[in-house]
Amino acid sequence: AAPGPHSYTTLRDEAVKLFNSLQQLESQQDPVPLIQGILQTCLDLPPLVDEIYCQLVKQTTEPPAPGGPGDLHYWQLLTCMSCTFLPSPPVLRFLHFHLDRTESRFPASEMAKYACFIQEALGKTRGRECVPSLEEILVLMRRQEMVCTVHCPGVAACSVTISSHTTAQEVGTVAQELVSRLGLSQSPNLFALYEQSRLREQPVGSSTLLADVLTRFE
Repeated sequence: AAPGPHSYTTLRDEAVKLFNSLQQLESQQDPVPLIQGILQTCLDLPPLVDEIYCQLVKQTTEPPAPGGPGDLHYWQLLTCMSCTFLPSPPVLRFLHFHLDRTESRFPASEMAKYACFIQEALGKTRGRECVPSLEEILVLMRRQEMVCTVHCPGVAACSVTISSHTTAQEVGTVAQELVSRLGLSQSPNLFALYEQSRLREQPVGSSTLLADVLTRFE
């Protein structure tokens, strides 16, 4: 279920569909497409964000096999949710309590590592224009960062490490470094990051999340 136009029924019906998707997630060998589909539905239907957070807290509380593959799939979806959406304040407080409890009960476990990652992500998430790309989801499942390639006229490409929260302004320091390397520090020209594809070429706004740009390319 990749990002794109979707037809939805009532919120109640969509909530039931999402619950069924969560049930399927536990047994998926490749959970990435299903995770992206759930995120897309939440992006299109914001009232369901709190519902999914509550369901994920429920699924990761007293699981039959703590730390097993099915349990970790829920933690991976919760990780992707935390980098894409903020729940309402009451649900956010409930979620933080659940994460603290998990870190306390299962120290040094994979669940505790996901809980710690999610706590940090929730402090940075401000909302997304696009859901994470398939590549970003794979990276988040491993609690890692992405490598973004910046192409520069006349010089080799430059690799930049970004997270789900990195803005173009934060990557701007790389552009400044490249300008200095090229001996263009005194140039009257302005330098900025551009996104270029077969369909578009436009400057990237300073507050734009680079992860959203990468999703558009996908």
